[in-house]
Amino acid sequence: MARTVITFGTFDVFHVGHLRVIERAAALGDRLVVGVSADELNLRKKGREPVFSQAERPRDRRRPQARRRGLRRESLELKRDYIVQFGADVLVMGDDWTGRFDEFRDICEVVYLPRTPAISTTALIEKISATS
Repeated sequence: MARTVITFGTFDVFHVGHLRVIERAAALGDRLVVGVSADELNLRKKGREPVFSQAERPRDRRRPQARRRGLRRESLELKRDYIVQFGADVLVMGDDWTGRFDEFRDICEVVYLPRTPAISTTALIEKISATS
């Protein structure tokens, strides 16, 4: 039976750290579902509009269609529903969230992957803003 992995993120300013977590998550299964935060969720969660809108952040452009699919995430509170909806066997998150999603261990394996050192969307946005 195919093993489904699910992960979530804003992916607002897509960078090498995002690519690496997606690649490592994909390696844990046969199928990867990537939940991308909707613009409204990003505004509520981070208090700012995304740099690139959801129309400018295509969910599937960077992923081979055969193994991966995108999902527009509308709510942080629906993570359990998304896991069940897509039949995920594994939830993957960055290790900056360690322990925060252990509540889902009753329905799937939860894996926290190390973040790429010295890469942060917030730091990138601040650096770009400072040079403008």
